[in-house]
Amino acid sequence: MASPTADWERVGDRFYRKVKLYDAVFDQDLELENYVIAGAPYGGAIAVLANSLGESTQWDKGSIRGLGWSEDEKLLIVTKDGSVRCYYDLQGDFTQFSLGNGAEEYGVTSCRFWSTGFVAMLSNNHLIAVSHYFEPRPKLLAIPPEGTIHSWSIIPPTYTLSRSVEVLLAVDKTIYVVDTSDAEDRILQDGPFKHVSVSPNGRFVTLYTEDGKVWVISSDFQKKLSEYDSKAKTVPKDVQWCGNNSVVLAWEDEVHMVGPNGAALKYYYDGWVHLLADIDGVRLITNDVCEFLQKVPEDTEEVFKLGSTAPASVLLDAVDQLEKKSPKADDNIKLIRSNLDEAIDMCIRAAGHEYSSHWQKQLLKAASFGKSVLDLYNSDEFVNMCETLRVINAVRDYRIGLPLSYDQYLRLTPANLIQRLINRQEYLLAIRVSEYLRLPTDKIYVHWATQKVRTSTADEDTICAAVVGKLASKRGVSFDTIARAAYDEGRAHLATQLLNHEPRAGKQVPLLLSMEEDTLALDKAIESGDTDLIFFVLLHLKSKLPLASFFRLLSTRPLASALVESSAAANDTPLLKDLYYQDDRLLPSSNLLLSAALAQSTVPQKLDKLKLAAKTLADSKDPAALFHQRALADAQSLLRVQDALSRDLDAAYVGLSLNATLHTLIRTGYSKRALKIQADFHLQEKSFAWIRLRALVAARNWGELEELSKARKSAVGWEPYFNAVLGAGNTKLAGVFVGKCAGLTPQERSEMWVKCGMVGKAGEELVKVKDVEGLERLKEKAGDRGVVLELERLIKTLKPKR
Repeated sequence: MASPTADWERVGDRFYRKVKLYDAVFDQDLELENYVIAGAPYGGAIAVLANSLGESTQWDKGSIRGLGWSEDEKLLIVTKDGSVRCYYDLQGDFTQFSLGNGAEEYGVTSCRFWSTGFVAMLSNNHLIAVSHYFEPRPKLLAIPPEGTIHSWSIIPPTYTLSRSVEVLLAVDKTIYVVDTSDAEDRILQDGPFKHVSVSPNGRFVTLYTEDGKVWVISSDFQKKLSEYDSKAKTVPKDVQWCGNNSVVLAWEDEVHMVGPNGAALKYYYDGWVHLLADIDGVRLITNDVCEFLQKVPEDTEEVFKLGSTAPASVLLDAVDQLEKKSPKADDNIKLIRSNLDEAIDMCIRAAGHEYSSHWQKQLLKAASFGKSVLDLYNSDEFVNMCETLRVINAVRDYRIGLPLSYDQYLRLTPANLIQRLINRQEYLLAIRVSEYLRLPTDKIYVHWATQKVRTSTADEDTICAAVVGKLASKRGVSFDTIARAAYDEGRAHLATQLLNHEPRAGKQVPLLLSMEEDTLALDKAIESGDTDLIFFVLLHLKSKLPLASFFRLLSTRPLASALVESSAAANDTPLLKDLYYQDDRLLPSSNLLLSAALAQSTVPQKLDKLKLAAKTLADSKDPAALFHQRALADAQSLLRVQDALSRDLDAAYVGLSLNATLHTLIRTGYSKRALKIQADFHLQEKSFAWIRLRALVAARNWGELEELSKARKSAVGWEPYFNAVLGAGNTKLAGVFVGKCAGLTPQERSEMWVKCGMVGKAGEELVKVKDVEGLERLKEKAGDRGVVLELERLIKTLKPKR
C-alpha cells in the first residue's frame, strides 16, 4: 500500500497534498479552454458552459453573463438583460426573477456569487446585490467611481461589519470597497490589479499585480502579509484560495500554489486546468483527472509526518507491530500510556481526513487497540467516525460523484447530503444513508413518487397502485405533495386518487379546491370535524359560487349549514336572511324581523317590522308559529299603548316589557291606567299583584298599601306584603299584615312580630298556644324592662298554681 505521505509537498513550514478524486472526467476531444466551469460548494455538482463569459455566451433565453451555485446546490444563471433563473433540483425545474434597477437597459457584464446570493455588475459599472434566493430583492449598491474596472470580487455579508455584502473593485491603481451606502478608496498605489480574490473566511484578500506579483493582505487593507513573484509574462486566467492559508494561480496548463510568507509550489499538466475553490481546498479539473489540493490537516500531519513522535503516531506503529506479532507493540503502548486517550482521539480525527480506505481502517484499528488497553473510554466519537466514514466513502464513489472531505461533510450536514442524493435521484443510497444515520426517510419517498407521476408513461391507475403500494406502509409520507405534482402535470384523476390516501384533511382540502373539486373538498373538511377548515372551504365557495348554488350545497350538509348560520348571525344578517328564505324556515325569518324591529329608533318603523314578522308566519300551521303570531300581535298592541303613554305622560315607555310598563305606571301613581292595561292584555291576577306590590313599595306609597291591607284576601297571600314592607323599613305597616297571615302557625307569626320589634305582640301569639318555652326565649331576647315584666306575667298565667 502506498505511503500516506506520497502525495505530500512541503510549502514553507507546512505540508500540502493533492488527492486524486476521479479520472477520465471529460472526453479527450473536449477542449476545456472553450468552456467556463462552475462548481457547487462542498464537492457539489459542476456546471459547464460553452465559450467564455466575455464572449457573450448565447442561450435560448438570452446571453449568459453569470453562472454560479448556492450552498444548497441551486444553479444560478444570469442573462445580459438581468433575468435570473434558479434551478433548484438538478432536474430542470426553476424559479425566475429579474434584477431590475437598470439591468435591462444597460445589461449585465459579470457576476460574483456567494453561498446565499450574488452581485451583478452592469455595463455602466453599477452593482446590484441579491442577498437571498428564496425571497430575492435586488438592491442597487452605492455608485462606484468612474474608470476601467480591471477585476473585482466580493466579501459575503457574514464576514463584514456592516452585515451587507462588500464589493472590492480594482479601479486604476487602487481598490475601492463598495457597500450599500458608500464607495471607499483604499488608497493603493501598485495597481492595476488583474485579479482580486477573497479567502473563504473573509479575512484575507489576494491581489495580482500587472507585473506578475501576488499580494496577500488583510481584508481591512491594513496589513500586507506576504508577496510572491510569479515571474510570469502572462496574467493567470484564474486566482483562487486554497482554504484560508494559500492561494492558487492557474494558467492554461500550469498551477502555482503560494503558501504563507511567499513560499510556492508548482504543478504542470498536459492540458487546460480549471480551479473550483471550496472551504478547505480547491478542486483541479482537467480532461483526465479531478484532484483536490489542500493543506494537510494537523492531525494527519502529526500521525504520518516522517520522524513524528506524537502519541498517535506511536499508537499507529503499535498496531503495525501487533499485526506482525512483535513485542514492540506492548513497548509502544507503555511508552504513551499517560497520553493514550489523546492518541486515540487523534487517530480517530485523522481517519476522518483520509481519502484512502486502507489508512482509514489502520487508524481506526489503532484507536480500537488503544481503547482496549484503557479501562474507561467514551467510544461515542469512535462510533460516530465509523458511521461518518462509511457514508462519505459511499458518496465518494465515482458513480455518485460527491468527493466530500470530512470538513465539508460537517459543514454540509447529513440532512443536506441526503437532499443532494435525492436531487440526483439516488433514492436507494439516500434511504440507506438515512436509515443508517437514523434520519427520517419520508422526504425521499415523496420525491421518488413525485418523479414517478411526472415521468411515467403508464396509465394513471397503474401509477397510483405503484405509488400507494410503495408508500402506504411508510410513516410521515405526505400524499398531498405527490398529488399536487400529478395535478401540475395535468393528471387530475391521478391527483384525486392519491389524495384519498392522505390522512390529513388539512393537506387534502387546499389542493382539492385548487383542482376545483369543491364538493369533495367540503365533504373532506366536514369529515375532519375541523371547524376552521370547514370555514376556510365555505368562504372560498361563497366567493366563487352564486348564492343559490352555495345554499344548495349547504342544504344536504347540516354541519356546514349550522356554521354558516352561526357566522352570519354574528357578521352577515343579509346572508342569514337569504339562508332562512332558501330553506323555507319561517320562524327564524320572523325572529330576524323581530330583532330588526327592536333595533329601530321610531315607533312606526318598529310597527312596520313587527307586521312583516307576523306576516311571515301567516301561512304556517306550526303550533310554535301560531304562538309567535299571537305574541307579535300583543307586541304591536303594547307598542301602540306605550306610544300613547309616552305622549300623554311625557315619559319613556316605548321598548319596555308589559311588566315593566305596569310597574312604571303604578310607581308613578297611575294605578288605574295599569289596571286597564292588565285587563286589556289579560294579565293574571297573581302576576299583577306581584307587580303592584313591588311598585308600591318602590314608590313608598304606604297609603295605598294600607288600603290593600283592608281587602279580605290577596292573590299572592299576605306574607309577601309583610316581607316587602318590612324590607322597606316600615315595621308598623308590616305589623298590619301579620294578623292577616292566617295560614301560618302562632310561632311563625310570633317570629314576624319579633322582626317588627313588637315583642309583646309576639308573646300574645305564644300564649294562644300556651308555649311557655317560647315565652322564656322571648324573655331572654327582650331588652326593655317593661316588656320583660309583661312576659313574666304571661308566663305565670300559663304555669299551674301550687
